[in-house]
Amino acid sequence: MTLHRYDTATSSLRPFTPLVPNVASMYLCGATVQSNPHVGHLRSGIVFDVLGRWLRHSGYQVILCRNVTDIDDKILHRAVHEERAWWAVAQHYERAFQAAYDALGCIPPTIEPRATGHVPQMIELMQTLIERGHAYASDGDVYFDVRSFAEYGALSNQKPDDMLPAADSDHGSRKRDPRDFALWKSAKPGDPFWNTPWGPGRPGWHLECSAMAQAYLGETFDIHGGGLDLIFPHHENEIAQSKAAGMGFAQYWLHNAWVTAAGEKMSKSLGNSMVVFDVLDRIRAIELRWYLVSAHYRSNLEFSDDALQESGAAFRRIEGYVMRAAERTGVADLTGVTIDAAFSAAMNDDLGVPAALAALHELVTEGNRQLSADASDDQIRTTLNRVRAMLDILGVDPLASPWRERAAGGSDEALREIVNALVSTQLAERQQAREHRDFATADAIRDRLTAAGIALEDTPDGARWSIAQESDN
Repeated sequence: MTLHRYDTATSSLRPFTPLVPNVASMYLCGATVQSNPHVGHLRSGIVFDVLGRWLRHSGYQVILCRNVTDIDDKILHRAVHEERAWWAVAQHYERAFQAAYDALGCIPPTIEPRATGHVPQMIELMQTLIERGHAYASDGDVYFDVRSFAEYGALSNQKPDDMLPAADSDHGSRKRDPRDFALWKSAKPGDPFWNTPWGPGRPGWHLECSAMAQAYLGETFDIHGGGLDLIFPHHENEIAQSKAAGMGFAQYWLHNAWVTAAGEKMSKSLGNSMVVFDVLDRIRAIELRWYLVSAHYRSNLEFSDDALQESGAAFRRIEGYVMRAAERTGVADLTGVTIDAAFSAAMNDDLGVPAALAALHELVTEGNRQLSADASDDQIRTTLNRVRAMLDILGVDPLASPWRERAAGGSDEALREIVNALVSTQLAERQQAREHRDFATADAIRDRLTAAGIALEDTPDGARWSIAQESDN
């Protein structure tokens, strides 16, 4: 079955037909590095990571360009607040984002360009737009003339007359139309600047992505993506300036929904963000990734500690099966393992992860039956490998990189993951014993865990464990 995905530009499911056979070129709007990443920031990175994994499994060479916006008003404001150089602020938070992507098991992009490294390409693009009559210089600023581009507003389904003024410049009086957006901003005292034919200044946000996408993916490429909040104005403006310059630009547009808290988009400005590293103090990275991949990418994901704990418990049940089966059969190479048809059909249908998980859960149930029935090693191994192949597509196979390496690394996090895997195996055996009304065995397992310093709590969602607190007496 051919991969179909929802294209924001056409508001329809379209079969994926790449420009170059067996090659998928993708551009993802990455981080504006002005603060520590929150859970909402990471969702698009994980969505594209899963898409890339599925495309590779489907036989495509994947070229992923994920940019870093390292010059922006927000970065300059943060630099003033932190009393640090703007570039030091940008590098600090860029490293934080990279650590978060790595912690959640995202495969590194093919290229990760910084905006500040591509000013010559931006200048060239502006020159082209001015020559074609789509942009104009005004007292050191350069603006895109939205009235000159007939398709402006098509992506967001708006008409220019209905749009609010572009709030990306302090010099609205320099614009021909209040909706014109800034390609280049003239330098302010004390701000970083680059010299251009129109005077010193720095790039506008929208210009950066068009220049970098062209530099690494060419004038036309397959997929452009990011969060829903980028559809307008960012992606609308990217399309306008790129196509007005003569590029074909992106053939498909993919947008993931938000992570919400109390029904509102998770964002720093609303004060409801959950910094990734704070969340990882409460839950393992693999469990956070499972939580973020489990919903369909076009559905909002409501974040709460209860939802996080429930999701983690669900994953631990799957992980427990994997570890028990691997203890029986060993860890095999997954090369050549066939993905189940139901899972494949779901993933080809616009990355339908919820339906794919239904197929996964059904297979895990079968795998647990095999273990209980003392099936042959070959049967258990075959089912285990099918389960692991599905988990690997989602980036949560506990026996694959990077999770396996972390479990062998000896750090506190690694120790935590080892203990969790061992306890999860015991809890799975205890649950099976209880289901078979073998309460003597279930009690014996609980006693062994208690003696080892593990406290258990039986809940409607299954048993939860924690390290027992030592008594002060």
